[in-house]
Amino acid sequence: MKPLSVQLRVLLTLGALLILIEVINVFTANALNQFGVIPRSLSHLPYIFSAPFLHGSPSHLMANLIPLLLFMWLTMQWGTRTFVITTLSALMVGGLGVWLFGRGAIHIGASGMVYGYFGFLVLAGFKSKKIKYLVISVLVAALYGGMLVGILPTSKFISFEYHLFGFIGGLIAAWYWAR
Repeated sequence: MKPLSVQLRVLLTLGALLILIEVINVFTANALNQFGVIPRSLSHLPYIFSAPFLHGSPSHLMANLIPLLLFMWLTMQWGTRTFVITTLSALMVGGLGVWLFGRGAIHIGASGMVYGYFGFLVLAGFKSKKIKYLVISVLVAALYGGMLVGILPTSKFISFEYHLFGFIGGLIAAWYWAR
């Protein structure tokens, strides 16, 4: 991947964009959330690309923002191509999985992407057999392994489907990258 300064610019830009979108959403009484994913609604299928940028509240955004930026940065350590593959895999598998199999609700939030990067980071180091990447995988698994509970249906107001399918998307990217 590019030098640290480029990585930080990407992360700061995304963080600022997510915060700006949430500010607009707050001032419009969450009007933007209509651009979330409603499972099996053909008119909402394109919103698999907008749903990760939308959140139900500022606290929802803050719960996603730090792990999202951290996991993105760690994934960037594998290089630009792998970062892009992982991002697209989490976005597409997560979004399509929710659209096909999710409960009838509007699914929004970056947590599907968080879980996608998490899945990638946990598996990719083991698949690579390179010490640097293995250390990242072990640390992520040890420090954030409790996130796996999030792929289970624990609350009717949390899209475990986004967590589950995003995670699967990350695992697919790790499997692809390690080939």
